[in-house]
Amino acid sequence: QSQVSSGINAEYGDIDEMEMKQMLEKLDQPKTHLEIRKMIQQVDTTDKGTIAYPDFLIMMLGGKNSVLRMILLFEEKAKPKPKPTGIAKKMSLHDLGIRPEMAQHLG
Repeated sequence: QSQVSSGINAEYGDIDEMEMKQMLEKLDQPKTHLEIRKMIQQVDTTDKGTIAYPDFLIMMLGGKNSVLRMILLFEEKAKPKPKPTGIAKKMSLHDLGIRPEMAQHLG
């Protein structure tokens, strides 16, 4: 198995302890090697001491602490809403949120 300098297994795309440590440091979430080893063990289904792509997906998508789901939720909220096209439907003052007592002052 060849390893690239980043720590990702070039043949299988696995993330090893060093790569995980570097990623967490870049995210300002540094962890000790022991903490990283425990994190990897929680999702490592291959017992190789690395996070394989399927393990990574489980980690990101699974459970109530789904990192990826939270990211996708915020990305979806950041997308611009489509603007309506065509002629707007006729709306009453009530539809616009104007109370009857306010409508009297509109003249």
